[in-house]
Amino acid sequence: MAYVITEACIDAADKACREECPVDCIYEGDRMLYIHPDECVDCGKCVTACPNGAIASEYKLTGELEQFKDVAVEFFETFPHAEGGAEDIGPLGADHPVVASWPSGGAAG
Repeated sequence: MAYVITEACIDAADKACREECPVDCIYEGDRMLYIHPDECVDCGKCVTACPNGAIASEYKLTGELEQFKDVAVEFFETFPHAEGGAEDIGPLGADHPVVASWPSGGAAG
C-alpha cells in the first residue's frame, strides 16, 4: 500500500483521481473510492488530482484517518474479485462498514 483514500471522499467522490491513475487501481464503492493496496505503484498522481484532498500517503495519516489504511485492506479482502483494473470491474455497490456507517455528508457531515 502506498496511498489511501480517506473520509474526505465519502459522499464526495470526484473521480478525477481515477483518470490520473496509470494502473487503474482506484475502485468505486457505494459512498467513496478505494485504492487497491496491492496494485498501487506509489506514483502519487492521484494525490494532486483529488480536489477534495482525500488522498494521502499511508505514512502521513494521523489520528482518526489512520483507520483508513485498514479500511482499504479489509475492503479488498471482502471483494477478492476486485483486482486487475477498476475500469473492467465497475462500481462495487458496497462499502467497508466504517464508510457505510459514516455520517451523511462525509467530511462536512
